[in-house]
Amino acid sequence: MITPTSWKKSSFSGGGEGNDCVEVADLDTHIAVRDSKAPARATLAFLASSFVPFIEALKDTPPTRL
Repeated sequence: MITPTSWKKSSFSGGGEGNDCVEVADLDTHIAVRDSKAPARATLAFLASSFVPFIEALKDTPPTRL
């Protein structure tokens, strides 16, 4: 079960209230990810073994604007 204390926010979460970021929760076999601006909305869950390759792929991808 994910509790409010399970979520960790990046140290790069921006100024103000620090809500311009994602939060992650370590759930033993999975890593959960949510938008810190909308914590009650959908959560993504990754197998823990897939999370690091996912983050590495994001680092290698140039940012785009929507």
